[in-house]
Amino acid sequence: MKKHWIPLACCALCLLLGGLGSVAAQSTGAPRKHAVADPNTRALNDLLNAAQAAINKHDYAAAAQSYQDYLTKKPDDATVHYDLGYVYSALNRPADAKGEYERAIAIDPQMAAAYLNLGVTLLGSDPGAAVEPLEKAAELSPQDLRTKWLLGTALEQSGKLPAAIEQYQAASKLDGANFKIRFALGHALLLAGRPADAEVEYRAALTLQGTSADLADAHRGLAAVLIAQKKLPEGADELALYLESRPNDSNARVEHASVLVDLNKYDEALAELDRAATAGPEDLGTLKMRSDIYWNQKRFADAVPVLQKAAELAPRDADISARLGEVYLQKKDYPNAVHWLAAAYNMNPKASDVLADLVDAEFESKNYAQALGALDALAKRQELPLTSWYVRAVCYDNLGEAAQALDAYKKFLQLNADENSDMYFISTARVRVLTRELQNKKR
Repeated sequence: MKKHWIPLACCALCLLLGGLGSVAAQSTGAPRKHAVADPNTRALNDLLNAAQAAINKHDYAAAAQSYQDYLTKKPDDATVHYDLGYVYSALNRPADAKGEYERAIAIDPQMAAAYLNLGVTLLGSDPGAAVEPLEKAAELSPQDLRTKWLLGTALEQSGKLPAAIEQYQAASKLDGANFKIRFALGHALLLAGRPADAEVEYRAALTLQGTSADLADAHRGLAAVLIAQKKLPEGADELALYLESRPNDSNARVEHASVLVDLNKYDEALAELDRAATAGPEDLGTLKMRSDIYWNQKRFADAVPVLQKAAELAPRDADISARLGEVYLQKKDYPNAVHWLAAAYNMNPKASDVLADLVDAEFESKNYAQALGALDALAKRQELPLTSWYVRAVCYDNLGEAAQALDAYKKFLQLNADENSDMYFISTARVRVLTRELQNKKR
């Protein structure tokens, strides 16, 4: 009875998928010792023994030659086709391995191990093609935990999540204390949009025996399902546990920072971004996050160089230009505010909030004609606050449009209920002055 085997070429794949640590690599059969009846039989046995000896020494090229020589004399031996498939897998010749497993199946359609190894051979390059042989292997070996897990993996990678979940659940029923199975099931449930169910599996996995790398991955998976359920404090804690084992994972640090921002823990978020930045220059998304933190902390001077870097990376990103304009507006650097807000508005003329900021920037820059133009455009889109009448009045006033200024000042005073504001006192004073000026012109 042969042990189940994973081709050597697929070891990296199985590690990536979280291979079942309890399953041994499947080898070829033990040397076959038959009673030697004639020279031909003796020669065939010698070839099999030579092949096994070569495998024991990891000399797979020599083993392949021995099996090939055997099959030229006895091509209908399913087991040797299977064994040659194993050797080809060890030599990283998946196409040749596939052919030998298929020949073994053609000769012996009940050889579950051949279906299994064929599926694993296909899994790395074509998960969809791996499904059918793995389904047949599962049919022939219904109690084999690893076969169900591999079938679930092939289905998951083929985008067939419900069927994958079904296989993982079947495997879990066979061994509910297997870390890899519970982890794989949790991952599939997360991908299927079932975070609450995935949380159960990840928590179960974390109670089971696993390597430190396994446990770290489970903490990250649990973090993902908690965040998906808006359980942000718990999610942040799980990411922190993951990062204790994987401190160099800059992507996870950025993700952790994002959760901390949502929790208004800005200093902690910045510390995570600083750690992540040691791995290399920050990307656009990270720069935006850093600028948002500085904005919320009112650290406008710190936000400027960050946003400038972002603008260099994405010169056509209207949001970046708009935020840079807003920052300059807060710094009272009105010329720069006008420059960036105008650029943002030109990229996205539908952005009414940018247009409103542009009104303020133009007004504070004493660009009164431009401020009036922006104000008129904004008035066509939305109802303006009463202070807009004051802005309009001041613009007309400074442009020498006395009659229009007077009307706007009066409109502001009519709507304004705060008689203690500076705008109220300025407006009342200008109404008196402009009224006299216009009366004098009529004389």
